Amino acid sequence: MAVIISITLVAIILLVILLFNKPEFGKVPKGDSLALIKQSPNYKHNKFKNLSHTPDITEGVSYMEVLRSFIFDKSKRLKPAKRLPFIKTDLHSLNPDEDVLVWFGHSSYFIQLDGKNILVDPVFSGNASPIPNSMKSFEGSDVYSPADIPAIDYLFISHDHWDHLDYKTIVALKPKIKQIITGLGTALHLKHWGFDAASIVEKDWYEEIFLSDGFVVNTLPARHFSGRGLTNRQQSLWMSFAFKTPTLNLFIGGDSGYDTHFKQIGEQFGPFDLAILECGQYNKNWRYIHSMPEEVVLAAKDLKATKLLPVHWAKFPLAQHDWDEPIIKVTELAKANNLPTITPMIGEKVYLNKTTQYFERWWEGLK
Repeated sequence: MAVIISITLVAIILLVILLFNKPEFGKVPKGDSLALIKQSPNYKHNKFKNLSHTPDITEGVSYMEVLRSFIFDKSKRLKPAKRLPFIKTDLHSLNPDEDVLVWFGHSSYFIQLDGKNILVDPVFSGNASPIPNSMKSFEGSDVYSPADIPAIDYLFISHDHWDHLDYKTIVALKPKIKQIITGLGTALHLKHWGFDAASIVEKDWYEEIFLSDGFVVNTLPARHFSGRGLTNRQQSLWMSFAFKTPTLNLFIGGDSGYDTHFKQIGEQFGPFDLAILECGQYNKNWRYIHSMPEEVVLAAKDLKATKLLPVHWAKFPLAQHDWDEPIIKVTELAKANNLPTITPMIGEKVYLNKTTQYFERWWEGLK
């Protein structure tokens, strides 16, 4: 029995080692990269820190309680009972004069604006985990693939979590990407996967990037964390972005719990024509790292946003709530606060310069 147990433990250890040595896990900073990171005022005690104290779990809740709740208190409606509806817009044949946004579910979306193609946090592999088939996307949410994406002028990566930085997707898109904008530390993963360092702009919070043709990016804080494995947490910086084009001012939110940074950003870089904010995968047990529904609307108001696009839902069951609870709650709260909300189907065109556009409440009736 002792021999069997020993062999089993060795086998498990070897499997874990093999898993974590796969290229998908990226690289941990060292050498010149680590030296650059250590210059950041946001890197303290060997890891990046949020602006405010941010516990992994809510005060008064134990890790055992969180684990028990995550296993036993999940909704019976984590996934939709039916295939999600979608519209398959052909991105290769868009009118070049159109200013549009196309959402792919979760936090992935494409923008054609003022003559440029922009892509944010693309995930087309159908999985949001290093373990195959463990965090599968909803049926109907994977109608787009890397082949459907045209040449990209600017790729934004908000942080290195698996549901925002997808190895299979990013490698397949490599020939199409001209420039990547991301936070300190994330470039190590990208260079490990074959990207030319010259194509990557990695920045700290509150830095400014002047792009071509009047496009300007300000790299800004979020309240979250990072890491692709057990040993590399918070070794790269999680970001939000103010993205100013010749005609519009957009806020690209990434993942973030609510905090005072939204109001500071709104005062310094707003008002925004559109705020793209996460609205799902929240829970009272980890309320500091993902926004609760009422906080999504509050953040949009802090940002002085004219319109809100709620993302980070309708693709992966990463939390315990009903799959459609985020959009139901956020749209109700936004309506009560007179905040126009954009709710497209996956693949549906959002016309960025239209003052009004009707969107169906397509999630209703799916159960």
